[in-house]
Amino acid sequence: MLGFVADSEYGIPTRCPCGGRVINEVAGKEDYDTLPGKRFFTCKNYEADGFHYRQPWVIGVQEELERLTKRVEEAEEVMMGVSNLSKQIESVEVDTLERVCFD
Repeated sequence: MLGFVADSEYGIPTRCPCGGRVINEVAGKEDYDTLPGKRFFTCKNYEADGFHYRQPWVIGVQEELERLTKRVEEAEEVMMGVSNLSKQIESVEVDTLERVCFD
């Protein structure tokens, strides 16, 4: 079960594997004396047993940004492919019209 939790911690989690809601947590100065105000995505039922999410906010946002950037790049490739296909279709239509008109 620990492996499933570790493998699923990419991007911004929406639900914990235990079924609990993921909340935004801000660590106070008493929790971390070097980084007060550090943010986490944390399962509302969090216990330090490895079965619940507690992911640093920065890492979750960075991974989500990388995932979204990849999706945008893939969509751009699809749009370029559609543009190339449209040009090819226009070329075929023009060739077909020229043959019909001149035959």
